[in-house]
Amino acid sequence: MNHRSPVFRLAASFFVFVLVALGLPGSARAFVKDVANFTLKNGMQVVVIPDHRAPVVTHMVWYKVGAADEPVGQAGIAHFLEHLMFKGTPANPNGAFSKYVASVGGQENAFTSSDYTAYFQRVAKEHLADMMRLEADRMENLVLTKDVVDPERDVIMEERRSRTDNNPSAQLSEALEATLWFEHPYGRPVIGWMNEMEKLSLEDAISYYDRYYTPNNAILIVAGDVNADEVKQLAEETYGKLERRAEPPPRLRPEEPVHRTHRMVRLESPLVTQPSLTRSYVVPSYTTADRKGLAGEAEALDLFAELLAGGSTSALYQKLVVEEKVAVSIGGYYRGTALDDGELVFFATPAPETTLEQLEAAIDREMAAFLKSEITEETLARVKRSVIATSVYAQDSQQTLARVFGTALTTGRSVEDVLGWTDRIRAVTADQILSVGLKYLDKNQSATGYLLPAPEASRS
Repeated sequence: MNHRSPVFRLAASFFVFVLVALGLPGSARAFVKDVANFTLKNGMQVVVIPDHRAPVVTHMVWYKVGAADEPVGQAGIAHFLEHLMFKGTPANPNGAFSKYVASVGGQENAFTSSDYTAYFQRVAKEHLADMMRLEADRMENLVLTKDVVDPERDVIMEERRSRTDNNPSAQLSEALEATLWFEHPYGRPVIGWMNEMEKLSLEDAISYYDRYYTPNNAILIVAGDVNADEVKQLAEETYGKLERRAEPPPRLRPEEPVHRTHRMVRLESPLVTQPSLTRSYVVPSYTTADRKGLAGEAEALDLFAELLAGGSTSALYQKLVVEEKVAVSIGGYYRGTALDDGELVFFATPAPETTLEQLEAAIDREMAAFLKSEITEETLARVKRSVIATSVYAQDSQQTLARVFGTALTTGRSVEDVLGWTDRIRAVTADQILSVGLKYLDKNQSATGYLLPAPEASRS
């Protein structure tokens, strides 16, 4: 099962979200048509995305709960329960669900982030009813015992050792996030802190499941060779029979205080062969921009990140990689898909004769220069075409479409928000782009991480 890796943690907005973590994001009315959205009597939301190019479907259930919603002292419980959901029910014990998916040639997986947990299967359309029946069964009837929970806790602890504790890049990413967020639980790793993971109990897992895994806290998304009427009938016959087991509490997280200092994290390791630099800024997400009445700022941040560091034509790449050759790579993106604030992230690898301090100074210099520059109509039109075209191409993936809608709906957005994204991108002006850059590119609102090889003396 996938949890949010350091790269996933830095995932992005409607544009960059899938580019970084899944594939590519966004929406465009030119491609996504006839999207249906309705709610079952028990409160479960349903979204249907017709795609009749092949007789297959992607079936996903998203729960509006993630690592940022975990009880204090239980870091990792969201990801832990994701694992436990595959253990079985009285009607389908010992992994029968997964065995059935494999037997019909399907694919399945699950993933956890700070804001949501999701489960999916991709199968031939004739098996959709069975997917709904099996997923509804484990939403209500999961069997957890000490014999199941204790070995799986060892599994997630080993996962942390292999993915984070033995990976300098992941260690730096984890420390950078914990440094960037003073108060907000976005500073907590999705997989959890080891000292809390090792204490997760059967009672913790049951309590979390009973509180959050209820149909009124879930979203069903079906993308593929279906129509709204047939999905609605199947959903009512399966999920619609489930009772509301709980009323999940409001998703109230601590508000991040104003940051007044630039923070630095430095990690040296003999496992590192190539130094690198990462900087993250706290900025509004699409959801918080709307919540705070900052209309258009999230879209402007999307385009700002793309113009400044989005690829080989970006300002930083052209100046520092192509012209000055002080970096061998540089990039950046806006992580705007979040229930609370998002991040503006930049990363770079220095050229052999350049130190990280020199590279950081060059990045700061060119960021300041960009904020004083003029974005021509030609440049703005080009970047908008690129961003919108990328989102359209991404929708060729049925699974990507389902993920785009699921991510948006679990982080405070609506189907209409997704469908209207390209129109809002087209409306952004050059002045808006430079304005958000001037407003949010404040070093005191950021944290910078250095990843370095260990000094020669410590290697011997």
